[in-house]
Amino acid sequence: MTSPARPEPAAALREIIPAGGRWSGRLESGDRLRITDLEGQQAVDFLCYGADMPLDRMNLPNTIKLNRSLYVTKGSRIYSDHARLLFTVEEDSCGYHDTLAGCCSNESNRLRYDVTSTASCRSNFIAELAKWGLGPSEIVSNINFFMRVPFKEDGEVVIAHGISKPGDQVVLKAEQPVIAVLSNCPQEHNPAAGGKPTPIAVEVIRAAAA
Repeated sequence: MTSPARPEPAAALREIIPAGGRWSGRLESGDRLRITDLEGQQAVDFLCYGADMPLDRMNLPNTIKLNRSLYVTKGSRIYSDHARLLFTVEEDSCGYHDTLAGCCSNESNRLRYDVTSTASCRSNFIAELAKWGLGPSEIVSNINFFMRVPFKEDGEVVIAHGISKPGDQVVLKAEQPVIAVLSNCPQEHNPAAGGKPTPIAVEVIRAAAA
């Protein structure tokens, strides 16, 4: 499959993504993506795809198996369906990040909280993926940076209050050309975003400038 249509690569950039907002971008090998939780306890839903073979997407079962951990943290590697290395987590000031809970959606919010027509990470993903010629079927299980989902021995899981502090950040190194997609979670019905979504900062540091 040929690469999807995409905007021209930008120089190193920094953007503030508002509460409930979204972002996507292409990174080349060696580029870094820095995500900063500006006010603390703000979940950031994350997807990534091989830029030259976008149907080879982030695969969390492979990522969990090959890292031997249900959590993502410093030193973790993010793998694709074909077990190709997409990203390495170079820095992490928070501690660990969720791979279990996936993204919120209007449909799941209706079932869980009896609310309708809510903003959601799934809607954000759909809008951003469209920029790259990808559709809703390309949404896979995602990583939730700065989100805490503890689990018990009997398998019970719960979305708990996050442990990230204002200014906590993760830095991801692209190990091949990739498309990264972020949703700054708009969830207001559980503690994923501290009960009140807040802005984040996103920075792309080009390898040539690193």
